[in-house]
Amino acid sequence: MKSSDTDILIIPGWGGSGPDHWQSRWEARLTTARRVEQPDWYKPSRHVWADRIIAAIRGATRPVVLVAHSAGVSAVAYAAEHLHKGEVAGAFLVAPASERAKRAVPGMGPDFIEHRREKLPFPSVLIASTDDSYCTQDEARELAAAWGSEFVDAGESGHINSESGHGPWPDGLLRFGGFLKGLTAS
Repeated sequence: MKSSDTDILIIPGWGGSGPDHWQSRWEARLTTARRVEQPDWYKPSRHVWADRIIAAIRGATRPVVLVAHSAGVSAVAYAAEHLHKGEVAGAFLVAPASERAKRAVPGMGPDFIEHRREKLPFPSVLIASTDDSYCTQDEARELAAAWGSEFVDAGESGHINSESGHGPWPDGLLRFGGFLKGLTAS
């Protein structure tokens, strides 16, 4: 599958991924990419965020590929509970936020803290670093196993955001291209 054959939905985490974040750069670069907007990027709510993702998926005209970061990864897992097989071609999940980290975030809805741990109804890859202060690699591996995601070790990459030096994140874009090639339309 090529990016031009898909609707790429960008799912930021807490704060909404600013202009220097790789998600914002990919959104600007990939012609079929668009951000799933949330009413308040600083007050994540499980049902509100999941409902916005579900609406964006169901409004798509091509196979959907989700690209989530941090708390956006949790939102994808929450949305998955309400999706049917075939509604999403795949999900590229980067630097999830652990329950421990989400508890410490101001404005985080209590319903957003606990992770959903059921297998996702679509192919996915979860990328995590060895030195992410928001999620240990063991926590990320546990989530990948629960969700049925391929796990990718990103080495010492921090939270894989602009603060950790991942503005354009060309290596991630290459890995995303490889992930897309392995997907098939449902």
